[in-house]
Amino acid sequence: MENFVVSARKYRPSDFATVVGQGHITRTLKNAIATGQLPQAFLFCGPRGVGKTTCARILAKTINCEHRTADNEACNECENCRSFNEGSSMNIFELDAASNNSVDDIRELTKQVYIPPQTGRFKVYIIDEVHMLSTSAFNAFLKTLEEPPAYAKFILATTEKNKIMPTILSRCQVFDFKRIENRDIVAWLQHVAEKEGVKYEQSALELIAVKAQGGMRDALSIFDQLVNFTQGNLTRAGVMENLNVLDEEYYFKMIDFAKSANVGQALLLYQDVVARGFGGQHFLTGLCEHLRNLLVSLDPQTLSLIDGSDDLKQRYGRQAQQCSLPLLLGWLNIVGDYEYRFKDANNKNLFVEICLMKLASTTLPQT
Repeated sequence: MENFVVSARKYRPSDFATVVGQGHITRTLKNAIATGQLPQAFLFCGPRGVGKTTCARILAKTINCEHRTADNEACNECENCRSFNEGSSMNIFELDAASNNSVDDIRELTKQVYIPPQTGRFKVYIIDEVHMLSTSAFNAFLKTLEEPPAYAKFILATTEKNKIMPTILSRCQVFDFKRIENRDIVAWLQHVAEKEGVKYEQSALELIAVKAQGGMRDALSIFDQLVNFTQGNLTRAGVMENLNVLDEEYYFKMIDFAKSANVGQALLLYQDVVARGFGGQHFLTGLCEHLRNLLVSLDPQTLSLIDGSDDLKQRYGRQAQQCSLPLLLGWLNIVGDYEYRFKDANNKNLFVEICLMKLASTTLPQT
């Protein structure tokens, strides 16, 4: 059986140009390389799966490249680039602080720092999940981080910047990575699907992007799972079945029923939701998000704040125009209150039904 390589590894960016959704980071790093103004320590912060370690590896390869391109990308042809791509570089060291977080681990690392590189200009130390280091390990690291040899560079990565000691933060140049926008995730999934010969519906990829919540690694993991589930034909129905996602069509219908004070149809629609295996908490959370999107859609200028396709944004806009601001705020207040109190309800099904009855009987003025 042929060895399978997950998409998150197979399609991991190999240069700054292919990093998705972090243009502000890659542009700054390339400018620093061009001017030679590289700090001794970088701190990459942000949610999981958005490219922190990937950018760290690309940066480490690029600053050791012997023949960088005019756009300050690694050539991928020189000896240093080839050794990095083959995983045999002696200039780049990676440490997972989640499992190597003791003071002895850091002391061992700092000993290596003072051995000059045999090839290339820099020795680069990438420390992932750096917030997991113990206090004593942080303290043992301070002096080396502040005054390393000229050839040593440190790239620290963390998902929890708030846990990093201020003395460490003050010694690093901090880069804040952001969640990747859904449209960028969808575009990359299209690229992967076409490379792999996978058939897909655009709306199926959009659902995967929503489920990934801004993380490209999560999106590619879900993609691999669904390719197996659907046998290489990603449809919206197949994705929804596997991911247990509730179609937004239910929320659009629920708001229509509430707006027309149709209590009976609202209750029947909710029972259909329950019959499909979705819990009340899940439904109320989704309804809150739907009402938030309607509020945002009242002003065309803020329509871009909705993460979704242009068709979906337009649909939100049309439904929002049928409601007033006071009505939407009143509904959001009701649903938000019931969502908050849901965990304390004894009869949870009845609890949600009462919430929907209140929505459909709200008498706030409409315009």
